[in-house]
Amino acid sequence: MKILVTGGIGYIGSHTCVELLKQGMEVVVFDNLYNAKIDVVDKIKEITGKEITFYQADMRDKESMRPIFEENKIDAVIHFAGLKAVGESVEKPLLYYQNNITGTLNLCELMKEYDCKKMIFSSSATVYGAPKTVPIKEDFPLHTTNPYGTTKLMLEQILTDFCKADPDWHVILLRYFNPIGAHPTAFIGEMPNGVPQNLIPYLTQTAMGIRKELSVFGDDYDTPDGSCIRDYIYVVDLAKAHVCAMTRIMEDQTTEPVEVYNIGTGTGTSVLELINAFEKATGVKLNYKIVGRRAGDIEKVWGNVGKANKVLGWKAETPLEDVLASAWKWQCVLREKGIM
Repeated sequence: MKILVTGGIGYIGSHTCVELLKQGMEVVVFDNLYNAKIDVVDKIKEITGKEITFYQADMRDKESMRPIFEENKIDAVIHFAGLKAVGESVEKPLLYYQNNITGTLNLCELMKEYDCKKMIFSSSATVYGAPKTVPIKEDFPLHTTNPYGTTKLMLEQILTDFCKADPDWHVILLRYFNPIGAHPTAFIGEMPNGVPQNLIPYLTQTAMGIRKELSVFGDDYDTPDGSCIRDYIYVVDLAKAHVCAMTRIMEDQTTEPVEVYNIGTGTGTSVLELINAFEKATGVKLNYKIVGRRAGDIEKVWGNVGKANKVLGWKAETPLEDVLASAWKWQCVLREKGIM
């Protein structure tokens, strides 16, 4: 079984490649290296002892992807490639629509041309917007609050329309919550360019002394400790969910042309709880400061993951403190290498 992983040496993609290889699947990857580094290819081999076939390509350029399909019989695609920073998407909406939407259309045209019509799509809980209640279920109303989330929602609809028009298409949409942590080997992990957009890299860089302090935006929300609540999912557990979804789609177990699953822990953790768990896991005291609320922040978000547990046979299993310890170990490795 030969799987194409788009954006496959990025944060989530690289961890998913590792899990696919561990299950004996052949892995072909393309990445434009916009937010990834080529040495991750070697790190994946170090972890697994297996090779991936790598292409540097940009999905906005359809012809740059053609050799991938010409030179490989691709059985299915896991589609991660795309820009993903919420704040940047607000500043550069046209870039996000062009890259994420146009690029995916190019990919799908090639998939159709080369008779590859099975896809696991990397979606996001951002498609739920600000939910009225929690935990969020897959049938909740969909609404987005930023261009990044809108591209995810639009692509969900586009892929659904493909499946309606062609019964040979089968797609699984994985809507995941907040991926965190690093591989236990500390060979791969999250490595943001510039100022981190996500909480954990900012937290670990503050703990390392790279940043002066961590801002906690608000302590007056309607939550037990006043800080925002999110569902933090370990990136390795998340990668394993993609393997479960791939097994389901390749063994023709899907019962609908498009299936949707929430991927998270099913538990909400507040920002202050996360800080306390990090300090307990690492023994490192974190310098943080309570500041005013940040515009656009949603009070509490976590998912109902019962469907993924039951149908995919998947469950998030790694304790939060172990996940945070992995993130700290990764940050220490980056410092040792002089990367950050």
